[in-house]
Amino acid sequence: MKVDELFGVKGQVAIVTGAASGLGLAMAEGMAQNGATVLMIDIDPKTLEAAAAPLRAAGCKVETASLDVADTAALRGAIDTMAARHGKLDTVFANAGMSSGPGYGLKAGKTAGLLENVSPDTWERVLQVNLTAVLETMRAAVAHMKPRRSGRIVVTASIAGIRAETICGYAYVATKAAVINIVRQAAVELAPHNVLVNAIAPGVFLTNIAGGKLKTDAAVREEFLGLIPMGRIADANEIQGLALFLASPASSYLTGQVIAIDGGITAA
Repeated sequence: MKVDELFGVKGQVAIVTGAASGLGLAMAEGMAQNGATVLMIDIDPKTLEAAAAPLRAAGCKVETASLDVADTAALRGAIDTMAARHGKLDTVFANAGMSSGPGYGLKAGKTAGLLENVSPDTWERVLQVNLTAVLETMRAAVAHMKPRRSGRIVVTASIAGIRAETICGYAYVATKAAVINIVRQAAVELAPHNVLVNAIAPGVFLTNIAGGKLKTDAAVREEFLGLIPMGRIADANEIQGLALFLASPASSYLTGQVIAIDGGITAA
């Protein structure tokens, strides 16, 4: 098989949640620029349309839906509508997520990030977005993939779900660990149906998570840099290769895996 066929996604119908910025936007761009029809989902309509506009101007097939992924009915409605409109659903990136604030290991979080100071309200909201919404995204996608015996589900987890990461808040690490095991369990269930389920576990990327402090606060950025063997924070577009691989025929025998992309952090 030629390289462009092996790693190609042309003609696919794909959905990306949390697609207005950061890793989700990079995933959506990578798919759309390589010939997929992509539904970009995000909570902020203004930011979402601004992100989609350059792709449309470049001739990419991009659609948008502004909704809160914690609204299960709206989320399922958008997924069902996309699948019905195009007659199939090939790949879903369950990417939407949020920070729960700094962990106690960050200088900025030494008080707020302590176990006794976990906010119940924050905990519940992060669970809704990072865990329940991921499950509901997967559930909605599977309804369209199983009958066709074909599909890919890619969940954005985190290296904070693989090991203790004291720079991250408790709700964040808990939800990312949970989605990793959901990925593994779903992968085993869905393997006989040829629906492949995998997780990407990013390390430190330059995104808007944590209130965008990696972009705006030099002190926070330096703290994170000290964790990374490669000595730099990744650009969001560096997720595209792995995302395209997991959506393409090249990953046809890969399921139930959690792939860290972290500049060497988990190897150290």
